[in-house]
Amino acid sequence: MRILVTGASGVIGSEVTARLGLAAGPAPVTTARRPAAGVAVPWDIGRQPAPPRLTGGWDVIVHTAASTRWTLTRAEAADANVTTLREVLGLAGADTHLVHLSTAYVAGGRNASDLRGAEFEGYRNGYEWSKAVCEEVAGTEHRGPLTIVRPPLVVGRRADGRIARFSGPYTLFSALVSGLAAVVIGDPDGYAEIAPVDEVAEAVVSAALGAPPAAPCTEVVAAGRDSLRLSTMVDIVCRTVNEYRAAHGAEPIATPPTVPTDSWDRFYLPLTRQWLSPMQQQAVDLLAMFQSYTSMAEPFEPTRPVRDPGAVVAASVARWAAGKPRQALAVPTPWTLVGPG
Repeated sequence: MRILVTGASGVIGSEVTARLGLAAGPAPVTTARRPAAGVAVPWDIGRQPAPPRLTGGWDVIVHTAASTRWTLTRAEAADANVTTLREVLGLAGADTHLVHLSTAYVAGGRNASDLRGAEFEGYRNGYEWSKAVCEEVAGTEHRGPLTIVRPPLVVGRRADGRIARFSGPYTLFSALVSGLAAVVIGDPDGYAEIAPVDEVAEAVVSAALGAPPAAPCTEVVAAGRDSLRLSTMVDIVCRTVNEYRAAHGAEPIATPPTVPTDSWDRFYLPLTRQWLSPMQQQAVDLLAMFQSYTSMAEPFEPTRPVRDPGAVVAASVARWAAGKPRQALAVPTPWTLVGPG
């Protein structure tokens, strides 16, 4: 079986590649935008033609390459993700099983405050919008079998918290320790969907090695009704960080209060624009991106349920603290008022 994996140096792509390498049969051919350890073929998809080694018949193409930045404009998102998918489809034949990594946030409910106007057609940002377009493109332009895998926010492996790099939700961990997240904005009872990277990769690998579906198939990796609530997730993060700090003789951090989104937007946010330092304002803007992802009104409906997500968060935070001791042991800097600018 000939398998191609794109985005093989990414958070999910590297985990998928490692698991496929342990499976029986030929090792997959891997590609990524930049040369990296374990990546067979560097390819800047969309900006370079496909290298000759990548042409020819593929039984399976696992497409994990994507730009996941939430700050993408519509044009940037289309170029980074939609154009990239179309280039990859150019390598697929009528019998090629495409396993396409999407995001759970293309579906499910969104709060009114999540919407970002006509540019993204009801999606929160350019990343979500482009992934929805990619699903449509894959469904209409790919001639062969199709499996779409939709994860939520991704953290480290269940057993040990290991992950290729600390990105995405790890920004929140750092902000809670540093004091930049003096408050948590959102509904304390809202759902915060997370999934361990190894279980997301397992969904992808199972699809890649299994029988191609007779009709397009969608796998949703999520905890559903067993998902963490926002307040519980924050408590787990702070408790795990404090266990690490205690073991290294550092004072504990306080669990920040939670402010409902509506109250924050109407009352507190205008004040931050007047009174916080530029760095603190940047932190506020960054953390605002997580509001709708960590306090959802309804969870997803999983096809591959994530059990005990609290243990997953604890393992991920512990791994992050061990890997980033200066951040985990930092003395929190409280917000300071600098006056109207």
